[in-house]
Amino acid sequence: MSASLDGYVAPTDGNSDWSAAGRSDDGRAWTLATVSNAVAHLVGGATYTAWASYWPKDAIPFAKPMNEIPKVVFSKSLTTANWSDTTTEPGDLTEAVTRLKQECPDGYLLAQGGVRFARSLVETGLIDEYRLVVHPVVLGAGERLFTTPFTIEPISTTAFSGGAVAHVFKAHA
Repeated sequence: MSASLDGYVAPTDGNSDWSAAGRSDDGRAWTLATVSNAVAHLVGGATYTAWASYWPKDAIPFAKPMNEIPKVVFSKSLTTANWSDTTTEPGDLTEAVTRLKQECPDGYLLAQGGVRFARSLVETGLIDEYRLVVHPVVLGAGERLFTTPFTIEPISTTAFSGGAVAHVFKAHA
């Protein structure tokens, strides 16, 4: 997930242009590897709706893993998904993620999308690892991913040539 230097993951107006700050080829390669190596992508309903109309038509390098890796959409209102290799999950988030983790023991599930879905996942306590890319921009206000304190352990930090920095943390139960 992208974050600003002051800890916001979404500005108050919802615009995502800020996340372009600090982009670089080496940062895109890191993100592409993260996306490509997932065994499944977990997304919320709003993100799915936007992406399902975009990714199948795109030809940039990110389109391949986005279209080929299985996707699980967590939504109580969406009952069908027409994007290839996509299933919907209307049930309890904690139960579904627990089941998916058991079904995919040899790889990682990559949660992507908006702050509301991400916060819901954080609240389950089932996230094993956080991958946050901090961009060289200050938003001043907005939405935060974390709303309560807890402990995380640094695993790696990668500084990219454009100024963004990727931090990988292990979550503690």
